[in-house]
Amino acid sequence: MFLLVMPSRKRAGVLALSAVFFVGYAVLLWRGPWWLDGGHLRTKDLQPADGVVITGIRTVLVALGAGILAAGGLYYTDRTLRHTRERDRGQAELLREGQVTDRYVEAIKLLASDRTVERLGGIYSLERIMRDSPKDHLTVVEVLAAFIREHTLLPDGAAQPDNPLLRPTEDVQAALTVLGRRPVLEEPFRIDLRLTYLRGADLKGARLDRVRLAAANLERADLTEAHLEEAWLQEIRLNGAWLNWASLDDANLRAADLRDASVDATRFNGTRLSEADLSTVRKYTALQLRQAVLDDSTKLPPGITREPHAGE
Repeated sequence: MFLLVMPSRKRAGVLALSAVFFVGYAVLLWRGPWWLDGGHLRTKDLQPADGVVITGIRTVLVALGAGILAAGGLYYTDRTLRHTRERDRGQAELLREGQVTDRYVEAIKLLASDRTVERLGGIYSLERIMRDSPKDHLTVVEVLAAFIREHTLLPDGAAQPDNPLLRPTEDVQAALTVLGRRPVLEEPFRIDLRLTYLRGADLKGARLDRVRLAAANLERADLTEAHLEEAWLQEIRLNGAWLNWASLDDANLRAADLRDASVDATRFNGTRLSEADLSTVRKYTALQLRQAVLDDSTKLPPGITREPHAGE
């Protein structure tokens, strides 16, 4: 079977070597007893004792040949099985990639549908692709971010659209949820959600580290326990948002509006808050805010200063 999958030139070489082996083996069986024990065997007028020695030697040679043939058969069988497995693995990979491509195309078609339920199906299909195929992770993330921007992009210079909603539509919320719980993989880019209107969005526990949300509107959004480390949040509107137990470590909130936001146990380690408005934040502690990077332009709550009091 192995010979059938070999190139013709290599197959001819193997056949030639096999022929040489069998001829040599036949000669060895014929003359071997005298080559191996010629000093004790007659060449003429053989006696019964000679026949016993010759038979014994030839029996050993036959057993040795059978062992070599068996080992060769096992070797070639193993090579054939390895080749077959590699071929089947390659075909299975091609089939799987084709299936993923078909699923991706269908999901994109669903995203462009006029029906909300079909758009939801496309979003959750993309999430499944993202989990099943790590090589498509980055593509799916960019597609979902583009979908959110397409449906929530603010007009130039506007804080809200002409027909503001209290919360995102069902499909936009689904896309946000999927982005927030995506698998943890290295991403060479920042998710781009700048200038989006996401008022009232549910982002509890969302993993949005390094996200770009500059000038976005997240008024009254629920960001409880959200991960926003190293995020770009310049000029973001977080009025009345819930940031309890969220992490904003090393994030950039220059000129951000956090009035009436709840920041119970929110982490501000290294958070840049120049020009930010925290004048009416709720559930804060003095130490908590002093862990941030503040300057004279930061609007702090009453009783909080940029420098800690003596003895603290």
